[in-house]
Amino acid sequence: MSGKNSVSIRWKYFLLGVSTAAVVVLFLCSDSENTNTEQNSYTGFVSPISIPDSIKFCGEYVPVHYFDVKESLEKELLVNSYWHSNTIGLIQRSSRYFPVIEPILKEYNIPDDFKYLALAESGFTYMVSPAGAAGFWQLVKPTAMEYGLEVNGQVDERYHLEKATSVACSYILESYKKYNDWTMAAASYNAGRRGVDRQIERQKEQNYYDILFNEETARYIFRIVALKLVLEKPENYYFNIPESRRYKPVDYDEVNIETSISNLADFAKEYSTNYKMLKKLNPWLRDNKLSNPSNKKYSIKIPENKARLVK
Repeated sequence: MSGKNSVSIRWKYFLLGVSTAAVVVLFLCSDSENTNTEQNSYTGFVSPISIPDSIKFCGEYVPVHYFDVKESLEKELLVNSYWHSNTIGLIQRSSRYFPVIEPILKEYNIPDDFKYLALAESGFTYMVSPAGAAGFWQLVKPTAMEYGLEVNGQVDERYHLEKATSVACSYILESYKKYNDWTMAAASYNAGRRGVDRQIERQKEQNYYDILFNEETARYIFRIVALKLVLEKPENYYFNIPESRRYKPVDYDEVNIETSISNLADFAKEYSTNYKMLKKLNPWLRDNKLSNPSNKKYSIKIPENKARLVK
């Protein structure tokens, strides 16, 4: 390529670049007015969450006319409304476990809203807290054993949803008898009755919303109420989770055992299932065997035929 031709080509590319830039500038300038107009009518902005004027927890009013109460609830609603992946999971899992919890609450004459306490405690996942609390109701070992649950290396009934729910109900009822207030009973589930009593004595107040608790207990009721609001009317918080996408309870039969089981994998195969499914339905079995030296009676859930198939 000769030098003259090279200069000529470079000049043409320069003019083309200038022309293109000019067109872009003219387009942006001409479109700026339209862009401003479109922005004013755009409805996809992230915005604060609306708080209902009247809210109840267990039939007791949440005083959202107080600015501090409203702001605390708004904080928890924001977390659950905009943390989409977490909240979708909560909605899906609650459809599987609420049907187990609800009749037990009813049996103990405890308000149905306490099912949201269990959800707030664990998210219906088998987490273990730094304090060693375990299961959906996050029971610590001493409390669980005090109320009659078995907790050892092979059996941990904190993971037995029905039994753990009954223990939680007993604790909640005792707290309600003491405070005559469901909200304070719920707060005591987090802070302990001693912790609640200490703040009542120190601050000379009886109402949860008038007491300054530590951060965890101060957020506790608002987390529960926020979950209640979102799960009762998810569409109000921009969630659309059809029934077909919510997790269904697993159908099962029960087998009563009063002897030892040397190998749970072999036991599972005897009942046409596998170790994985056996543990999913019986998370309270914490080992691969069940020694049962005292010949205690256990009910073990066995998935029904085709129970593993998506419904």
